[in-house]
Amino acid sequence: MIRIVYWSGTGNTEAMANAVADGVKNGGAEVEILPVAAAEESILESEVLLFGCPAMGAEELEESEFEPFFSSIESRLRGKKVGLFGSYDWGDGEWMRVWQQRAEAAGAQMLADGVIAHNEPDAEAIAACEELGRLAANA
Repeated sequence: MIRIVYWSGTGNTEAMANAVADGVKNGGAEVEILPVAAAEESILESEVLLFGCPAMGAEELEESEFEPFFSSIESRLRGKKVGLFGSYDWGDGEWMRVWQQRAEAAGAQMLADGVIAHNEPDAEAIAACEELGRLAANA
């Protein structure tokens, strides 16, 4: 079972999460999609984990729900296959590069570079999310 955990304030990252889930299903794997508020540490039972969070503030992860959850499991990502995605409104995607470096430093095996979308995901971003899901299904 591949698990997708995400946080979305405007619906943009949720749309990306749904596209990633479609890619997982099209790749022939089972998927569970969870808003971070419903996620528990039991997601670590999965070998493949996908996380979605938009850039907030000064290009940081959402700080009231997502950051605390990710920080609580970050040290246990060693050997897990991980994919990251999210939307942003300003900046250049620095939050995704920093987030990916954090996951790699924790020992996660990145499936691909993080997928980002400027505001509402366009067709190109949706296709990239679906591809991330397919990569996860075949990992």
